[in-house]
Amino acid sequence: MPNASSPDTPPPALSPAQQELFVRELNAAHALLLRYAMSLVGNRHDGEDVLQRASVVMWRRFGEFQPGTDFVAWATTVVFYEARNFQRVAGHCRLKFDDDLMKTLAAERAQHVRQWPARVTALQACVEKLEPMQRKLVEEIYTRGVEAAELARQEGRAVQTIYNKLNFIRRALAECVQRSMAETHL
Repeated sequence: MPNASSPDTPPPALSPAQQELFVRELNAAHALLLRYAMSLVGNRHDGEDVLQRASVVMWRRFGEFQPGTDFVAWATTVVFYEARNFQRVAGHCRLKFDDDLMKTLAAERAQHVRQWPARVTALQACVEKLEPMQRKLVEEIYTRGVEAAELARQEGRAVQTIYNKLNFIRRALAECVQRSMAETHL
């Protein structure tokens, strides 16, 4: 990323309106940016580190951001470069990518991250279409955090039966979400 000022020159201070805009934009995009960072570095802990570093860079450079333009596009660029730096510097990072692969992954992940809200909406609609017993199973496992073994014990079934049901439901939900996304992009 080009640097408008030398490292020794502090960026100009942000006005209160710029500070408020930055906080609003970053808060609105935080979950998307975290998923994006995680997809580039491979896990949540490193993704949080990358996003924290990127947030500091974004704060320092927010004066360069043009209000009214796409904050997520601008922010994912910053996150991308911070993820690259993280991979170069962090010897403990399990995932190592060359620059070309990193750029390809970043572009694909940025597109995926942008589709996330629509995918969540589609998933919610698909869950509503499930049979009541299937929906109850999904809610127990994924919303309430009940262990499959506990559900199996309560129902007097084998744990594998619960896993088989979940696998069937996940496939059905994935297909439903894909159909829904395809229909909305026609």
